[in-house]
Amino acid sequence: MSFHVRRKDREIVDPEEVRQVLKTTQYVTVAFCMNNEPYLVSLSHGYDELKNCIYFHCAPEGKKLVYLKANSRVWGQAVLDFGVTDECDYVYSSVHFCGKMTLLDDLSEKQHGLEVLVRQLSLDPEKKLANIKPEKLQKTTIGRIDIENMTGKKGSPNKERLLDLKNSVFRRK
Repeated sequence: MSFHVRRKDREIVDPEEVRQVLKTTQYVTVAFCMNNEPYLVSLSHGYDELKNCIYFHCAPEGKKLVYLKANSRVWGQAVLDFGVTDECDYVYSSVHFCGKMTLLDDLSEKQHGLEVLVRQLSLDPEKKLANIKPEKLQKTTIGRIDIENMTGKKGSPNKERLLDLKNSVFRRK
């Protein structure tokens, strides 16, 4: 199911700008549903632009996996929050997405997913990636959300101001 953005003046229409939110945020919040009971969880993640998916890692058991087994359809959100300007405008950029979540078994895909995740979240990714041992990776639970639809919205004086704020707040590109 897809919805439009009600405030067209705040809709992010540039697909690269929508993807940039997912490439820049440190975590996403994902909603699950089972037996008409919702569950939200925040996940550190890595966004793979070429595959249009999100990778994450988690414990091998727990509530999110119980919900996932019951219903693999998820809805998620990523937010860049820059606060209030001197002019009392609230500056943010958000993306909502829906898709299907799966857990990975294939070792090479788990490696790829972990590389995407570490490259997005770490200031020194090569050092961290060099320490990953295949036997530990085999035991690590890594999942993927295949994104089917995304919409973006922002509250910002203008795109250039948002990019200036983003560059001053975030250490990553």
